[in-house]
Amino acid sequence: MSKIFKYLKPYWLFALLCPLSMILEVSMDLIQPQLMSNIVDNGILGSGALDENLQYVLRTGILMLGFSLLGCAGGIASAAFGTTVAQKFGNDMRKDTFDKVMHLSFQQTDKFTTGSLVTRLTNDITAIQQFVAMSLRMFVRTGMQFLGGIACLLTLNVNFGLVLIISLPVQLTVVALIMKRAAPLFGVVQNKLDKVNSIVQENVTGARVVKAFTREEYEIDRFGNANSELMETNMKVQKLLAILNPILMVVMNASVMAIILIGGLQVEAKAMEVGSVMAAVTYITQILMSVMMVGMMFQQVSRAMASAKRVKEVLDTEPVIFDGNSGAKITEGKVEFKNVSFAYPNTSGKPVLKNINLTAQPGQMLAILGSTGCGKTSLVNLIPRFYDCTDGEVLIDGVNVKDYKLDDLRSNIGVVLQKSELFSGTVAENIRWGDDNASDDEVKLAAQTAQAEEFIQGFTDGYDTMISEKGASLSGGQKQRMSIARAILKKPKILIFDDSTSALDLSTEAKLHAALRERLTDVTVIMIAQRIASVMRADKIAVIDKSTICAFGTHAELMQTSKVYRDIYYSQMKEEGGASVG
Repeated sequence: MSKIFKYLKPYWLFALLCPLSMILEVSMDLIQPQLMSNIVDNGILGSGALDENLQYVLRTGILMLGFSLLGCAGGIASAAFGTTVAQKFGNDMRKDTFDKVMHLSFQQTDKFTTGSLVTRLTNDITAIQQFVAMSLRMFVRTGMQFLGGIACLLTLNVNFGLVLIISLPVQLTVVALIMKRAAPLFGVVQNKLDKVNSIVQENVTGARVVKAFTREEYEIDRFGNANSELMETNMKVQKLLAILNPILMVVMNASVMAIILIGGLQVEAKAMEVGSVMAAVTYITQILMSVMMVGMMFQQVSRAMASAKRVKEVLDTEPVIFDGNSGAKITEGKVEFKNVSFAYPNTSGKPVLKNINLTAQPGQMLAILGSTGCGKTSLVNLIPRFYDCTDGEVLIDGVNVKDYKLDDLRSNIGVVLQKSELFSGTVAENIRWGDDNASDDEVKLAAQTAQAEEFIQGFTDGYDTMISEKGASLSGGQKQRMSIARAILKKPKILIFDDSTSALDLSTEAKLHAALRERLTDVTVIMIAQRIASVMRADKIAVIDKSTICAFGTHAELMQTSKVYRDIYYSQMKEEGGASVG
């Protein structure tokens, strides 16, 4: 918890004022029973004249009211200070955790899973935040009521200590036994919640696929099973906790009866006054209620400890991909792969890529072709360091990509994915993701280059048209062209298309290629494609087969020298009766 509680340091003053204010409130609460005892003994049952007794009751009552108002002020101040600290604490921790998630590599976020990260950023941090708010106030209140109540009770009559000697061990034993069984379940609850969140996230983002395959009932059942597991685990916890309060209430009521019995005997023996017995009843109630509060706090502590452990796992995770220290800058955009091999972490170790040697010159359009799963995407993911190669070197302008600062490296690389990721906002705002400071003319020029201008102008509000979440209101081709415009606006030295023209018709794709050649003359363009027609116009084509490059050259050269390329060409062009190379 030490790593977690460092977030309290900036707010140490409020964190100090909160318990101090609570001390004031509890002190006033502890005074009240004694004042009430004085009213009964010296006022109501007093031996003086009626007027004197009434005056005493009035003066003491006003004093009780004043102490109550003072305690109320302390309680309000404590709540205000505690809430301020907890909210700022949670805000800072949530920002740091999100920042950490943003800097983790793909292999690390895959390890945590999206649903788990969402739970940790929301539910877990909220649980810790609630614990902080409670601990600053309730720990002090409970401790003072417990110790102060015992002191005041024994001051009235030491014989009342017999009740405490019997009742306190019973209550503490019950709390310890139940919380020992309940505490491990809080971590299980959070894991079950991870699973529920993961299923929700998968089905919200993949709703179209679910509907297309009519798998609604299957997914409803899958969610129902996960939700039922969460409920059953929660029920186990709640059943244990449901036993706690009734047992503690029985002990408390028995203790009150014992106090009344002992006090009655003391009054009969003229050793105590009636008011003191009333005060003793109040003090024993406060003492045993504080033990009950300890039981409730242990619930929060156990939940917060489980959540803190999960958040700490994220905060303690150091990115496996980090800045280089060469200070080099990308000036041209020449990309080289030298004897590169790659295997995904946490797999069997089987290489996805083996001994890759490849060069893409500045201003050149390099196409990468190959069957599904041959390693095309894995290859281009090594350029912006989404992953690091396991052997060999990836160089840009002769410098290993591992030596660049990540921001410098990635700010010079534009990546357009096959699955286009758009965000809620206007068309212009989505394109401006490439450059926040771009002018309207630059946004329009990027859209024109990406062949998106025509359909954007067809919208009622043009570039000010609102796009729904993930671009659900757009077609696949429209989303791809907007993503391409966004990457072009970035003005990168290297532009990577990861099968990101698959939803475009051949005519639109040809216009896109022509615009890229005309307007991005000094940009290195690396294009992954499944369609042979998409790569025929490239300056060079690399064919990947069985995790390595089996052929490299122009379309004409590969038609002469590569059987794999010819097989792909004829299988795709057969229905069209061949195609000319031009």
